[in-house]
Amino acid sequence: MNFLPDPDPVVLAFFFIRKFVYLEVLAVLALTRVIVGGGLSRWPALVALALCLGGILTTFAPALGLTGTPLYAWSARAMAGGGGMAALLLPSVLMAISAVLPGARWKWLDLVHAAMLAGLLGLAWWTA
Repeated sequence: MNFLPDPDPVVLAFFFIRKFVYLEVLAVLALTRVIVGGGLSRWPALVALALCLGGILTTFAPALGLTGTPLYAWSARAMAGGGGMAALLLPSVLMAISAVLPGARWKWLDLVHAAMLAGLLGLAWWTA
């Protein structure tokens, strides 16, 4: 007999997406914008890509045995800031800036990013 309540599937989905999906997909979108974009739109996408890769590395650092460095301690605190949402929203803002700058191609990237961001914010609202 189990006396613990079953967790809400929406909460589990939010935690999983926030931890293991969002930055990875955003990194692919940012890399695509860096490769196919032109002009000024590449620079915010490049910074967003760097932030995403740093977040991904911080997430998987314990599995890689990289937790003993001061850089990990700083990045883990940054990833935890704002309940973990700040590290997700900053690269998203940079990708949104990249979308409106001259040279942004493949507008479907922006539609995918907008759908991802809306889903993340919707899940965050649902779990709050």
